[in-house]
Amino acid sequence: MKARKGLNRIVMDEKVMTGKPIIKGTRVTVEAIIGRFAEGLTATEILNEYPKLTEKDIRAALAYAAKLVANEEIIPKAEIYA
Repeated sequence: MKARKGLNRIVMDEKVMTGKPIIKGTRVTVEAIIGRFAEGLTATEILNEYPKLTEKDIRAALAYAAKLVANEEIIPKAEIYA
């Protein structure tokens, strides 16, 4: 899958942003990028807000978040009977 190739842009270093996943060479967290989308910003607006980022960085952040959700373990809730 092409989007996964950009995952090398995502790094974690406990000395930078307390080890949260960030875009390599920046202090911009994946969380910040995803959060901006959730707030309604467009990719262009995010790029304007974080001029060091590229479209590939944004795609990498989205791919990283998608990978986390895809690998999330779902534990069915037990039904409670009265």
